[in-house]
Amino acid sequence: MIASDIDIHQKKYSIVKKNIGYRAWFYFRMGWSTYFAFILAAINTLTVTYFLAIENYPELMAVFPSFEIYIVIITSVGIPTLIFVGYSHYKKTNVFKSEVDILVESNPILRRTTVNADMNLRFSIKLFDLLLKLSKNKVSEDELNDAKKTQNEIINLIKNRSLSNEFDMNYMNEKMRKKSDYVLPKNPGLV
Repeated sequence: MIASDIDIHQKKYSIVKKNIGYRAWFYFRMGWSTYFAFILAAINTLTVTYFLAIENYPELMAVFPSFEIYIVIITSVGIPTLIFVGYSHYKKTNVFKSEVDILVESNPILRRTTVNADMNLRFSIKLFDLLLKLSKNKVSEDELNDAKKTQNEIINLIKNRSLSNEFDMNYMNEKMRKKSDYVLPKNPGLV
């Protein structure tokens, strides 16, 4: 366990204990907006459009002779259309990617998790490479210095960052959003 993981868990649990009301408010809003308001909005839209628009136009009454037929036709067309729109939102456009960027940028715990994952990946690659070379006594002074540089970078980040400062965001912008500065060995793992 990394020292930075400990401070996140301690703060997380103390926040949870102090903010039970906020958690209940969050769950209420999610239940309301995701389920209850959705159902009411769908019923309201179907009712209003039929009784205020369809009934006043005889041409549309020929297509939708009753409210029940209107519901069947609209839902059979609307549900696949909305599934396609939702699929496009997540898979085909940059909208969801932007939402996730904003979520990570605005949530210090997600930021910390993202940075920790990147640091662990860099460290694991370096450690694995060094272990393979150590098994053959082939660690050069430059490789050892590079490993120490990575170690000092991680230690500096752990010492200076907090959930309220910008160290994690700066790390993400400098090390992760750009092309990786990690230089892979010419023959990784081959000694």
